[in-house]
Amino acid sequence: MDAACEKRPIAISSNLHPEGFDELMPKTLATATVDRLLHHAHVSQTSGGSVRLTQALAGKGVTQLR
Repeated sequence: MDAACEKRPIAISSNLHPEGFDELMPKTLATATVDRLLHHAHVSQTSGGSVRLTQALAGKGVTQLR
């Protein structure tokens, strides 16, 4: 992150809201991480169910090779 910061695009995907980062790490580190990630960021939020889960439940998921 540090080497790419302010030099090239970085894409990050998470199902955890940034407010929940302090559950993974100490609050001061979580605050610094979120601050760095969101500085100059374009945030896209999605909603709806999981396409992969829907396909798997319908029997259209990944099949094993034999």
